[in-house]
Amino acid sequence: MAVHPIVFLPNPVLRQKAKRVPRPALGAGEGMDASLHALIADMIESMHAANGVGLAAPQIGVSLRVIVIGLPEEEPFALINPEIVKRSGERTVEEGCLSVPGYRAELTRSLTVVAKGLDPSGKEVRIKARDDLLAQALEHEIDHVNGILYIDHLPSLDALVKLEPEERPSASGGARS
Repeated sequence: MAVHPIVFLPNPVLRQKAKRVPRPALGAGEGMDASLHALIADMIESMHAANGVGLAAPQIGVSLRVIVIGLPEEEPFALINPEIVKRSGERTVEEGCLSVPGYRAELTRSLTVVAKGLDPSGKEVRIKARDDLLAQALEHEIDHVNGILYIDHLPSLDALVKLEPEERPSASGGARS
């Protein structure tokens, strides 16, 4: 496992729609290939090293549709080729991003999110999240693999709040992914 540096805006990989992970990389019933397993392990390690709650592969310069989420006090998990299949309601949340360091903003996210993707064994999974950090992280990370950043949801960049170094939150201080 290795910690990869986080890619910062304006790196163009953050604005590209990431490529789907092809079926051969997922294996034929025996789970994912070694390179995909290594990528996920590296992403989890990189997310922890950056004190994030989520990370998308483009954030370490890899244009693949792979995300990891590690909520405080929960085991991290990976989703391959994730997509939001249903969302409902709205709520205002505070959000930041490892690829846009030193800033936060309030924005609108869904109240309920249903996402689907493949787990590391290649099995399709669905995750339903309601009014919590998981719902926010799923939307945030799936936005990343679609080339969308949280700042794109703001009415203008004037809504960003610059944080002082001592104010920068840790993984438990709101969503940073």
